[in-house]
Amino acid sequence: MSVVANIVIALIALLHLWFLVLEMFLWTRPAGRRAFGTTAEFAAQSKTLAANQGLYNGFLAAGLAWGLWLGNGGAGFSVKLFFLTCVLIAGIYGGLTAARKILLIQALPALVALILIHLV
Repeated sequence: MSVVANIVIALIALLHLWFLVLEMFLWTRPAGRRAFGTTAEFAAQSKTLAANQGLYNGFLAAGLAWGLWLGNGGAGFSVKLFFLTCVLIAGIYGGLTAARKILLIQALPALVALILIHLV
C-alpha cells in the first residue's frame, strides 16, 4: 500500500473528525449552520440528532486511524477496507437522500482511497 493511499486515508479521517466537531459542537452556531445551510430554528430542533450523527462520523474517523495504526498488511488492510467502504456507502446514501455535494465531499474521497489501497 502506498504512502499516498495512507495520506488520503488520514485526510478522510481528519475530515470525519471535522464533521464530528461541526455536528456535535457547532451545529447551532453560525459556522455549523452555514456549513449545513440550516436555520437557527432547525438547528435547535435537530441538535440531538446532529450530535448522534457526529458521533458516528467520529467512529468512522477512529476506525480509519486504527487501520493506519495497524499498518499496511493483513489486519491493517482489512480495517482500512472496511471503514473506507462504510464511508463510501454513507456518502452515497447521503448524496442520494440529503445533498448531492456529499457525493463529492465524502463518497469520492473514499472511492479514491479504496482504489489506492488496491494499487501496489
